[in-house]
Formats: sequence, structure tokens, C-alpha cells
Amino acid sequence: MCTAITYKTKNFYFGRTLDYEFSYGDEIVITPRNFPLHFLMENNMENHYSMIGMGHVEDNYPLYYDAVNEKGLCMAGLNFVGNADYKHKKENMCNIAVFEFIPWILGQCSSVKETKNILKNINLIGIKFNDNLPIPELHWIIADKDETITVESVKDGIKVYNNIVGVLTNNPTFSEQMFNLNNYIGLSAKEPKNYFSEKLPLHTYSRGMGALGLPGDLSSQSRFVRAAFIKMNSVSDDSELESVGQFFHILASVAQQRGCCDLGNGKYEITIYTSCCNADKGIYYYTTYENHQITAVDMYKENIDSTSLIRYNPIQNEQIKIQNDSV
Repeated sequence: MCTAITYKTKNFYFGRTLDYEFSYGDEIVITPRNFPLHFLMENNMENHYSMIGMGHVEDNYPLYYDAVNEKGLCMAGLNFVGNADYKHKKENMCNIAVFEFIPWILGQCSSVKETKNILKNINLIGIKFNDNLPIPELHWIIADKDETITVESVKDGIKVYNNIVGVLTNNPTFSEQMFNLNNYIGLSAKEPKNYFSEKLPLHTYSRGMGALGLPGDLSSQSRFVRAAFIKMNSVSDDSELESVGQFFHILASVAQQRGCCDLGNGKYEITIYTSCCNADKGIYYYTTYENHQITAVDMYKENIDSTSLIRYNPIQNEQIKIQNDSV
């Protein structure tokens, strides 16, 4: 499925993998400040914060998978199949269709603190955008440079969790994912000591044995543990190149390769794209399954006061530099 993380050096970074068996037609989409955002049950936003992210544009509407606004607030929706539960319209509440949630938040909120206040009165509605698109079963990670939260709409209502690890995958619920980390309390980036028994002459025979037991399978619970361990122990310089490079290395640890998750009928789940956005600078970096070269789109090189969406198709073909091409 998918994995999202936050990462902070000199700047704040946010991104995710999107793992699925097919693409709806992904694009890097910039929604400028004056592009009118329409909502089914709430007032439209004629003016709002600009945002950049990956999504699918349908009928000139940006259906974002992940995005970052000009204030550095970040948001991504990840599959939450079987646990997501949406309600019918409620009076005296902000009734937001699931597909509107990311632009609704990023269009008006400048921080997680502001987002928390809005979430107190929100009601997420399960409505299709149109007959061609299903109702997505999602939960969300929302972050800025100071804090991160996870939002889940379940049978008991809207749950908002402080996400101190800055990681989100899929099922089970976020509270269960966090509790499960207790099972890996013994993992370490350092060389392990013999706590098994002082009566046995046990010793390490390889580097990296402090992380023995770190799960390596593709399940969402295992990916949560792996991403959390690698992110929390990750070290890099604070330059842009090293920070972005390290971010992609962290998410590479949870990437899915074609053939390893067999869905039957010749379909396989793969990491369709991996993203990393510098939330301070509005630069959206990405790779795709077919193209490992990091590509960037800079929101501030566009007219963010425009009234029209700005769209870029991801570069899909592998980019390989022949070092001795001139020989």
C-alpha cells in the first residue's frame, strides 16, 4: 500500500510512497491562490493558500494524494480499507467529502495547530466524485515543522492522534501501530550486547545485528516499524542534496518491487511513485517506478496568483547517464 514520513534537518521535508497496482493518471499539480476551490456542502474558496503535490485531475478538480501548501503545512491520504468509516451530512458541522479534504485543509490552514481547531467541527462524508471513481477509504497524516498528527474517520467518529514518530502506513489503526512498536524496543543501530545469558559465550558475527528482528516483509504493519526505525535513526547533513537524498533512502526501505506482492490475474502492487517535498521552499521532488532519477518541480517558479491549475506529467522513462559517453 503506502508509507508517508516527515524528516527535518535545516528545512522540513514531507513525502510518501504510493503503492498500488495501477495509476489513475498521476500529475504534479500546483493549485494557485486564485484557482476557485468548490465544495459540495460548504462555501467555495475563491482565494486560498497555494499548494503543490501529486494527484489526479478530474473535471479540472485536483484530487490530491499528497500536497504541501505555501505555509509549509503538509498532508497525505493513505489507504485505510476496512477501518475508514464516513458519516451522512450533519447539521452544524463542516461537511466535507473525502476527496475535498486535502484542499479544504491546505487551502485555509497555515499550521497543524490551526488544523486541529478546524477538525473539531468536521464531518467527513463518503461521496463519490463521479461514477468513474470509487469512494477512497483513507486516513491522513498532517504535518508542519513543529508537529504531526494522524486523522482517522472510524465508526466512533473522527480520531486525531499526535504522531510523534512522523510515520504513517495503512492498517491497523494508528493507535495499534504505535503500540506495536513496543514489540521492537530492543532494536538498536548499535552493536548488541549479550543479554541472553552470561553463561554462554555469544558474540556478534556481522555488522548491523542490533537491528536483528526488524521486519522486512511488505505488510503495512511491518513497513510502519521499518520506516519508523530507519527514520528515527537516520543521520544526514542539513544541505538540500543530502537531506533530499537521505529522505529517498529512508523511503526506499519500504518500496515495493513488481512481482513480490501478487494480486492475481497478472496484477502486482508496486511503488508507483515516491515523493519528497521541501515544505519550506515549495519544491516537490519525485521518482517513479520506471525512473529512479530525482526530478523536481518548484512551486515558486510558477505564477501562484494564477486562476488556473498548473500541471506536469511525471517523467516516466528511466534516465541513465553514461559517464564515459564521450570516450
